[in-house]
Amino acid sequence: MIDPQLQEALDEAEMQMDAALDHLVSELATVRAGRAAPQMLDSVRVEAYGSTMPLNQVANVAAPQADLLTVAPYDKGTIGAIERGIANANLGLNPTNNGQQILISIPPLTEERRRDLAKTARTKGEEAKISIRNARRTAKDQIKKTSRAESLSEDMEYEAEGGLQEMTDRYTGRIDRTLEAKEADIMKV
Repeated sequence: MIDPQLQEALDEAEMQMDAALDHLVSELATVRAGRAAPQMLDSVRVEAYGSTMPLNQVANVAAPQADLLTVAPYDKGTIGAIERGIANANLGLNPTNNGQQILISIPPLTEERRRDLAKTARTKGEEAKISIRNARRTAKDQIKKTSRAESLSEDMEYEAEGGLQEMTDRYTGRIDRTLEAKEADIMKV
């Protein structure tokens, strides 16, 4: 039986690891995998109404076809700013303006670009693993500190550390599987 204070450290670590995995999934959604997806434009910022704001606050993004994104501004006066924001986002996309909405044709990926995107995905995965290792280190320090302060048995400390390592391995495996799936999606022609 693990002491409630040690369990609290494990629960906190699990929340941090879960947040790291969720962040990775949302980051990978923005990495292009051949098909047009509205999430591809999540990183776009638009200068509108005197401030910089995310694209989804000034326009509706849709993917009516596998090779086309449409951006329909809520206010037609911001269409030029939206077009500039997309062009300046360095996504390799060329927006065209038809006066009512912005059309973005998604060109097919080259083999070299697919490799670059897979490398980007692996980098994001490594960042998530670093977050998980940081959560493990913080929890392990908390476990040691708590066991010394509360004069808990070494067995209880080792049990808590074992549970922590098991949790770390589980989340690292989930990250690896998520990355493998994304890389397969990217490399699929």
